[in-house]
Amino acid sequence: MLGLMQSQPLLISSLISFAERHHGDGEIVSRRVEGDIHRYTYRDLARRSRQLANALDGLGLQFSDRVASLAWNGYRHMEMYFGVSGSGRVLHTINPRLHPDQIAWIVNHAEDQVLCFDMTFLPLVQAVHAKCPTVKKWVALCDSDKLPADSGIPGLTSYEDWIGGASAEYQWPTFDENSASSMCYTSGTTGNPKAALYSHRSTTLHAYAAALPDVMNLSARDAVLPVVPMFHVNAWGIPYSAALTGCKVVFPGPALDGKSVHDLIEAEGVTFAAGVPTVWQMLLNHVKSAGLKFSTLRRTVIGGSACPPAMITAFQDEYGVSVLHAWGMTEMSPLGTLCTLKNKHLQMGKDEQMHILQKQGRAIYGVDMKIVGADGKEQPWDGKTYGDLLVRGPWILDTYYKGESPLIRDEQGRGWFPTGDVATIDPDGFMQITDRSKDVIKSGGEWISSIDIENIAMAHPAVAMAACIGMPHPKWDERPIVVVALRPGAQVTREELLKFYEGKTAKWQIPDDVVFVDAIPLGATGKMLKTRLREQLAGYQLPGL
Repeated sequence: MLGLMQSQPLLISSLISFAERHHGDGEIVSRRVEGDIHRYTYRDLARRSRQLANALDGLGLQFSDRVASLAWNGYRHMEMYFGVSGSGRVLHTINPRLHPDQIAWIVNHAEDQVLCFDMTFLPLVQAVHAKCPTVKKWVALCDSDKLPADSGIPGLTSYEDWIGGASAEYQWPTFDENSASSMCYTSGTTGNPKAALYSHRSTTLHAYAAALPDVMNLSARDAVLPVVPMFHVNAWGIPYSAALTGCKVVFPGPALDGKSVHDLIEAEGVTFAAGVPTVWQMLLNHVKSAGLKFSTLRRTVIGGSACPPAMITAFQDEYGVSVLHAWGMTEMSPLGTLCTLKNKHLQMGKDEQMHILQKQGRAIYGVDMKIVGADGKEQPWDGKTYGDLLVRGPWILDTYYKGESPLIRDEQGRGWFPTGDVATIDPDGFMQITDRSKDVIKSGGEWISSIDIENIAMAHPAVAMAACIGMPHPKWDERPIVVVALRPGAQVTREELLKFYEGKTAKWQIPDDVVFVDAIPLGATGKMLKTRLREQLAGYQLPGL
């Protein structure tokens, strides 16, 4: 017997239609590339998204044709989220921090038909446009008077001219909710990038989950600042969850320095912000050096890479901002876990609570996870036993676009995505990443967590960033060293930093050496590039060998 409920597909267009009808006057604020502040409402967003859909129809684009973006976080980019996907096309958000050769490769691999870009990236587009034969139309996300006299890009059009002549009357089409909605390529640190192809169903379910109380806890009472880029896994789904809840949205544009972010938070009454640790480190440095506070910010979600405990403590103890530690991947849309306390933890002491909050958190409904040993058998959830982390769920990748499925099948034939992370899971379901499988350090048959080593170094007041890597050792196989970039004007010696580890970790886990560098190389999404560090340290030898 089937249920007797209405059957309506979960489509991204339903999110913007809902926002327009129920939160029409909700505000969307953007710092533009031009430097000024732009304001409008969900009603305006919905109208201009329909104009964009009509403009795409006018080009003769077919269902599932790809439309690419090279853009910062702003209102025009958000219009593409709904106008492109809502009309049945696929939005391809491109990371502008990738190498131009990689960008040209993924544009061709995706077979993008249209590419819209912020004027910041005009030099990048000038460098790649001749190598992208599938692109029929190049659109600059600006007013017509901001177009250069001679861009060198044939037929370059201003976004405002392009959609300005299109009607705002448009009936969003209805189609299979499993149809592709958007795509995002991995950063491609090894080999060519690979694309996760999201569906309307997976995106809408993810938007629901992200807004849950134990996840981002978004509501119409919030003012949300997504510092995480809209080209990085759809800004962790925040634009979709924002439309679902009707919260105020504040976009930072290209200004991601500490002062600009703090000024925007204060000016717009931001209550919730999301970003990677490197951005928040700049924000904390600015606030601390200028003697500032936060008047409205109450919580922030930090993901992309492990959040140092010292950062969690600084936000909570010095500024009254709760930190929500999150974990996910491009292949997971991206949210997998988020760390919030359970009721039974509320009576614990501060140190006990902090021990929990340092973990990546509990699985969100819709995500199942397990850790397995080298034999593929599931490991116990005891908070101590390490294993390779596998996940499955309705917004987790099954197969890469034009590629193979990476899934591992269990005895029941169920597919699990191998995350490449090594983790523990405690009896309450709190997962903690201990390393990437390629970065784990094995010393004398025992594992050493590079993340633990990095977190201790980051707690030292002189350290701005730290990376732990394993170095070959004739007896122990590998031994850890910590590579450190200091804060401006700060000083600490090798001996002082190694002594700082005493009492904070087992003696045999203390690094064998400290290597000081001007800066630690970061990838296109703000993660540390340990492969680059290893290249820089070619020829390095551990002390005493």
